[in-house]
Amino acid sequence: MRVLYRHGSRSVATTRAQPISLILDIGQGAGLAGATGIRPFLPPLLVGALARADAGIDFDGTAYAFLESPWFLAAVLAAAVASYAAGRRAPDATAVVVGTGVLATVIGALLFAGALDDGGRDGLPGLPGGAACALLGYLAVSGLLAGARRRLGEGDGSLIPVYADAAALALALVAVFAPPLGVLSIPLFGYLLVARRRRPEKHAGLRILR
Repeated sequence: MRVLYRHGSRSVATTRAQPISLILDIGQGAGLAGATGIRPFLPPLLVGALARADAGIDFDGTAYAFLESPWFLAAVLAAAVASYAAGRRAPDATAVVVGTGVLATVIGALLFAGALDDGGRDGLPGLPGGAACALLGYLAVSGLLAGARRRLGEGDGSLIPVYADAAALALALVAVFAPPLGVLSIPLFGYLLVARRRRPEKHAGLRILR
C-alpha cells in the first residue's frame, strides 16, 4: 500500500514508510553531528537558518525548537568568534583543543536529537548518539588538521580552518538534503582515526630499519 509520510519538512511517498523514515532520521542526525565534529560552529548556524526557512529540516513544535531560535544562533556565533580568535593565537593550546571538542560534542548531540524529534521520534536517544558521532568526527579530523598546520607553517597553514569549515558545511548540507548519505561519514571518520593511529607505528618501524 502506498503511504505518504512526513520526514521533517518533507513529504515522501513509499510503501514502507516507517523503516525508511527511521533511516532518514538517523542519517540526517548522524551527518549533522559528524559535521559538527569537523567544525562545531558553522553547521549549527547553517542548520538553524535552514530550519527557520523550513528548508529540509524544521525544529518548530519539537523540544529542540531553540536550535533555530535567534538567541541560540547568536550564542553559537559569539562562541565561533571567540574560538577563532583564540585559535589564531594558539591553535594547539590545550584549552582551545578541549573546549572545541566539548562544544562539538554538545552541539552534535543536540542536532542529532533535534533531527529525530523533527521526524516525530523521541529525541533522547539522539543525545548519546550525536555526542558519539561528533566526538568521533572531532578525534578523527582534529589531529589531521593540526598535523597539516604544522607541515604547512604559518602561511598556508592558516587556510586549514577554512577548508575544514567548507567540509563541515558540505557534510551538513548533505545530511539535510540527502540524509542516507550523512551516515556514511561515520565509518569514514572511523577509518581516518584508525589510519592516523597506525601511521606513527609505521614510521617508527621504518626508523628502526634504518
